[in-house]
Amino acid sequence: MSEMNEKKTDHHLDVVQKVFSDHSRSWENYTYVYPVISRRSGGMSVGINLNVNNACNFDCIYCCVDRSTEPEVKKVDLTVVRHELDSLLGEIVSGKIWEHEKFIDVPDSLRRVNDIAFSGNGEPTTYSGFGEAVRMVIELKTKHQLDDSKIVLITNATVLGRDGVIEAIDEMMAHEGEIWAKLDAGTEAYFQLVDRTRVPFEKVLKNIESIAEMHDVVIQTMLMKVLDQPMPASEFDAYIDRLDDIIRNGGSIKGVQLYSVARQTAEDYVQPVSDEQLDNFAAKLNERLPNLPVDVFYGVSN
Repeated sequence: MSEMNEKKTDHHLDVVQKVFSDHSRSWENYTYVYPVISRRSGGMSVGINLNVNNACNFDCIYCCVDRSTEPEVKKVDLTVVRHELDSLLGEIVSGKIWEHEKFIDVPDSLRRVNDIAFSGNGEPTTYSGFGEAVRMVIELKTKHQLDDSKIVLITNATVLGRDGVIEAIDEMMAHEGEIWAKLDAGTEAYFQLVDRTRVPFEKVLKNIESIAEMHDVVIQTMLMKVLDQPMPASEFDAYIDRLDDIIRNGGSIKGVQLYSVARQTAEDYVQPVSDEQLDNFAAKLNERLPNLPVDVFYGVSN
């Protein structure tokens, strides 16, 4: 490879890394809707934050949300959400958004709307109007002729058993929906260490298994160092056992996403694992469950 081509390649990689590293949940003067270029999505992901009050039933040690300051807006106004989403999708479809300084360097291969994602500052399914929000997204996705774009729900699976949530997910899945369920542990003790919640681990597992019996589920797993120690081998074995249990009991896991810390965390004793460690975790998962697709994402956590 010539020196000029090497420089072009290095520049391209720098540009790609830059656009992937910015996952700000603020956009212009919007309150609820924001665009990001997501490595896991392979393009534009339009986020919807239904937890602007920063409330969450998890208190994850790796969370990047700053809960120390009082949010300016505490309630969700779906009329405003609709207006923001309608406007942003219009800018994306027209191509106007690629003229914005934040996205002007985005490679052509990433200039596509991969998904509209419920991914905010807390658990989106705890919002009382979640079903209405799903139906609004379906309507606007159709209006802007984004039939092939997904509707992604990023969830901690704590309330997936509620009737209203199940009905909303059923509707979502009928319109290119995808469920990304977080699972960061194999045992109750490690689950509480990492996710710090009153919700029992068994309930999360049961909810994932129940929804996976109805729809394909993608499992998202954060792997990190806690007090300079990565997840113990015995814990990762237990985590694989939990995945195996879900599959054996009739659940459908579409794939697993393994990733590590890439942004500021709630606790300063949390650090990312190395790329090599991520690869080792993935290799072990592939060895134990060879039919389960595993994707590894280096240096990016959303």
